[in-house]
Amino acid sequence: MSGNTSDFLLEIGVEEMPARFLDPALAEMKELAISALAEQRLGFKQVKTCGTPRRLTLFVEGLAKSQESLEIEIKGPAAKVAFKPDGTPTKAAEGFAKSHGVSVSDLVKKPVGQVDYMFATKVEAGRQAMEVLSGIVPALIAGLHFPKPMRWGNLEVRFARPIRWIVSLFGSEIVDFLFAGQKTGRITFGHRFLNQEPVKLANPSEYFEKMRGAHVLVDQHERRETIRRQVLELAASAGGTIEKDEDLLNEVNNLVEYPTALIGEFNPEYLKLPKEVLVTLMREHQRYFPVAGPDGGLLSKFIAVRNGATNHLDIVRAGNEKVLRARLADADFFFQEDLKTPLVEKTASLKKIVFQESLGSIYDKVVRVSALADYLAGAMGAGVREKKHALRAAYLAKADLVTNMVYEFPELQGIMGREYAKRSGEEQCVAAAIFEHYQPRFAGDDLPGSVPGKILSIADKMDNIVGCFAIGIQPSGSQDPYALRRQALGICNILLEGGIKLSLERLIANTYSGYEGKVQLKLSLAKVTEEVTEFFKQRLRGILEDRGFSYDTVEAVLASGYDDFSDAFLRAQALAGFRTNPAFGDLLTAFIRANNLSKKITSNQVEPSRLEDDSEKELFNRLSNVRKKAGAYLVTQDYHSLLAAIATLQEPVDRFFNAVMVMVEDKHVRENRLALLQSLVALVKKVADLSKIVVESK
Repeated sequence: MSGNTSDFLLEIGVEEMPARFLDPALAEMKELAISALAEQRLGFKQVKTCGTPRRLTLFVEGLAKSQESLEIEIKGPAAKVAFKPDGTPTKAAEGFAKSHGVSVSDLVKKPVGQVDYMFATKVEAGRQAMEVLSGIVPALIAGLHFPKPMRWGNLEVRFARPIRWIVSLFGSEIVDFLFAGQKTGRITFGHRFLNQEPVKLANPSEYFEKMRGAHVLVDQHERRETIRRQVLELAASAGGTIEKDEDLLNEVNNLVEYPTALIGEFNPEYLKLPKEVLVTLMREHQRYFPVAGPDGGLLSKFIAVRNGATNHLDIVRAGNEKVLRARLADADFFFQEDLKTPLVEKTASLKKIVFQESLGSIYDKVVRVSALADYLAGAMGAGVREKKHALRAAYLAKADLVTNMVYEFPELQGIMGREYAKRSGEEQCVAAAIFEHYQPRFAGDDLPGSVPGKILSIADKMDNIVGCFAIGIQPSGSQDPYALRRQALGICNILLEGGIKLSLERLIANTYSGYEGKVQLKLSLAKVTEEVTEFFKQRLRGILEDRGFSYDTVEAVLASGYDDFSDAFLRAQALAGFRTNPAFGDLLTAFIRANNLSKKITSNQVEPSRLEDDSEKELFNRLSNVRKKAGAYLVTQDYHSLLAAIATLQEPVDRFFNAVMVMVEDKHVRENRLALLQSLVALVKKVADLSKIVVESK
């Protein structure tokens, strides 16, 4: 810290915030601070944000003590108005100079368009940082957004939780302002239970060390690594390991100020429960880290993180064990009760559960999905056994929704269905498909691995999408209550990763037919097809761009059709690859010339007897040969070879345009030549509409 800079500290003390609020708030706080300081011309070395459940901290290292001076250039009168022909200033020049505190001799002539104007340069001295900060910091605090802000007392201010103190120090001085009824000062507070005395700060540089002494690790990165180290050490001491789980680690990190990990135990008898049940209970409900043994199976141990020191750790451990013991006892009871009835007998109970008030019950959905799975098995070329397993899984897929376990722990749907199916004697692949039909459940999740799983996943998601669109429930803006975007992305990725050939329009029609005559639909099949295909087009566009295809390549491919997603992907690959080929320029030139002339004609039926010039006869013959090859290329989806073959037509196309006039007066000759060009364009469009390609200017 030099004589021209000081550190700045802002700490907003609040009542405990939810863990999910912290990281986004700190990111936004940093962004707002950098933007505000830059706007106010206050230089700084580094901006850092830290936080705990009880505080949001902004630390600016090396903040300038004053703004940079601002040089303002002010436009005045035209030069011919400001000065006479002999160079003497007029009253206009003198008045302009005086009004801005400069002399006439300081005015500078500069051209603006075709006219010269006089300009005055005025230097505005920078204000002191203390003055600037007292204005921008309250605005920064007010600019923070939270998922569910709250008000308290009779205040109009909204914040994550009630604000209880504010520290605002620039060097050793307090930056004075009042916000949410709290006047800024230099007093902060440590851990709620371990350090109840106020902490007085002389300057920002001592903040982190004093807070550490008050049992608060303010730096969330330091705190997270402390938790990670403690948890791994405890697991190793018990002869186990911890599976990597950054989400749980981050959540626990944002729940504590001074972490101390502890290891607890539970009755090994509960290890008979499915592993997913134990993990869900520990992770989702208690924020515990399950401990795995060398074989990957769970040990009867868990690791919890308390918000405090090592004192009375035995009491804390006993309390955590007691809570988990009760949870496990409930889960064991639910599990044993569920096993008394085979999974297949639970499906009928789905008639009592509403899927969507306008779309019937879950049982109705099972019937529709089963019919759609039957269609998909045929369309995807599934074998007899695969189709049989898919249909059996479709009938059982939602049965676990009426089990005690899923009723208590909804996040286990599909997982318990798989488990109960296996314990009811269903085949392994049927049980696997029951779980897989929910995949992918979130971004980055695995895709279904089995053919029955893929069939069922597509059928279930498509039923949701078409049903919602048909009754007028479409995602709009940020609103997507049924997660239709995620489900559409899931279908796209399943088809693309598996290279599955499937017609989107036929899939929509078959899905829609499952609803017809059974529920009241608002939209016709034609309208639903139009909207759903456009909906999928947006998802496919995003996927292709995410996979590295340029924007214009994607647009060119989609313009030629996307009813078959895997085919569209292969065409995108071929076009992207062929664009690096020197022959692509020839192909593009030929296409553009042909496309521009033949836009208004749809027929590509050429009458050879009406071909007059040798150049058009040659083009027709060469094009006919390429079209013969194209048939085989299209069957094998060898689009790169097809593009290469079409590119060889550049020379006959050039000779054609040089030798004949396409738009002749004779209607029959003109239309025949246009049809010849249109047949070339139609062939290219089997791969992509090259009119969408952006031609770079040289």
